[in-house]
Parts: sequence; structure tokens; C-alpha cells
Amino acid sequence: MAFLILRRLVQSALILLGVAAVTFILLYALPADPARMLAGRSATAQTVASIRHQLGLDQPLLIQFWNYLSGLLQGNLGRSYAQKTEVWTLIAARLPATLLLMLAGIVVEVVLGVTLGTIAAVRRGGAVDRLVMMASFVGVSAPQFVVALLLLYLFAATLGWFPMSGYGTFSHIVLPALTLGVLGAGWYARMVRSSMIDVLNQDYIRTARAKGLSSRRIIFRHALPNGILPIIAMIGIDIGQFMGGVVVVEAVYGWPGIGQLAWQAIQQIDIPIIMGVTLTSALAIIIGNLLADLIAPVIDPRIRSR
Repeated sequence: MAFLILRRLVQSALILLGVAAVTFILLYALPADPARMLAGRSATAQTVASIRHQLGLDQPLLIQFWNYLSGLLQGNLGRSYAQKTEVWTLIAARLPATLLLMLAGIVVEVVLGVTLGTIAAVRRGGAVDRLVMMASFVGVSAPQFVVALLLLYLFAATLGWFPMSGYGTFSHIVLPALTLGVLGAGWYARMVRSSMIDVLNQDYIRTARAKGLSSRRIIFRHALPNGILPIIAMIGIDIGQFMGGVVVVEAVYGWPGIGQLAWQAIQQIDIPIIMGVTLTSALAIIIGNLLADLIAPVIDPRIRSR
């Protein structure tokens, strides 16, 4: 186990280095000029050049990247061009809101996806199975902003059950979590259905049935722990996706997370913030996958870490 963690840490460092390099090169390859954005349209060429020099943007790209890595190794994510604040301070202020939304969204999608997928697998080929698969297809295909606006119109504007936007109470998180959960539950339901069908056809399931075990015990004690193994890996990936990919949901519901911070930074070409959010999301994916690798053997002892 210790060797696995050490190997993952080395791999994680290399992955983060690759993500930082690719993101840095792509951002500076864009035709947009952060110095011009900060100076304003009416600024003179001399003013723009002065701002570019202050930000270090007039140095060769390789030197800029080396300076960024040097700061990164010291825990410094840089300083925001527009907000004149340390990037880590901005991310840390938004991180609790995103983590809360991420956790709520994962809970909703896992509960819905595993429940519907298991029901579809047990009733394979029937009307319930077809209905679940149809609903999962709609959930996977629906754009986030469409689902968000529909939920807002129905449950907030029409029924008045939940607030239109905001942050701080349980009622504020329900609709954003449902938006994320409904979209993710479609994938989970399809994965669980496929995995459960395969598990239910295994010899040990037939043996359990021959012993006279109840269907409930067979499903929840023997089939489901093996059928949800693919879900564990998906949760690890979802952690990173939720960290940086909920821009639309946070924007629609006015949720003050790092997704909204990234969207504002993109509009302002605030490269340090974009880099910081990207690396934070990449780190979240790495941590999520590592946790998935560590938890999978606990659920299924047949899996051995190598």
C-alpha cells in the first residue's frame, strides 16, 4: 500500500507538471493581451508596454514558465492581474462553496444513478428498464443550463419552494445539487445497469439462488458491492469535474464557487487565476482517483493493489 501511494504521488507530480505546461502554453498562445485588457482600449502603447513589463509578460515564454514553476514549488499560485490579490487567497475563499456543491451533487447522482440502475438491471427487458434507460438518456443529453432554468422556473418561480439564487442555507443548495445530480445520474444508471447485469449472470449469484437466499440479500449483499465498482472510479473523476466544470450551474444559481471565479477570470484574461483553478481541478481529479484506488479493495477484497 505504501509503495502504491508513493508511486501515485510521483505520477501526480508529473501529471501536474504536464497540466501546468500545457495550460501555460495554450494561454499565452491566445491572441488576447492581458496587458491591453488591464490598460483599457484608450491606453497608449507606452502604457500597455509598461503594464506588460510590470507583469513580466515581456520576458521569453520559457523564463515566464520557469518563474511560475519556481513560485509554484513554494506554494505560490501567483497574483491576480485584475484583483491584485494572491490567487490562493481567492481560491481558498471560494473553495468551501464548491466543495459543498460538489459533495451534494455527487450524493444526488450516486443515489439516483445506483438506485435506478439497479432497478433497471433487476427488471431487465421490461417496461421499467426501458423507462429508466430513456430517462437516463434524456438526463445525459440535456444541457446544464436548460435543466437549471427548468428547475428554477418550476420549483422557484412557479411553486416558490426554493430561492432563485444565493448561498448559505440548505434550501439554496437543493436546486444546484439536483441540476448536477440529474445530469450525472444518467451516466451512473447506465453504468450500474450494465455492471449489475454482468454480475447477476455470474456463477456465485446462481449458487446463492440455489441455496435459497432471498432476492433482496442476493442483490444488496452479493451483487451490488461488485456492481458498483465502476462507479467508484467515476466518482473520482467527478470530483475534479465538479471542481472546475460547474461554471454554468454556479452562474445560473449565483453560487460563489471557483467555477464562477474561473469564468470571471476568463472574461478578464486573468491568467494566474485560470492557471490556479486549472491546477486545483487537476489536483482534485488526482486525489479523487487515488481515493478510488484505495477504496476499491475495501469494497471488493479480490482486488489487490500492485
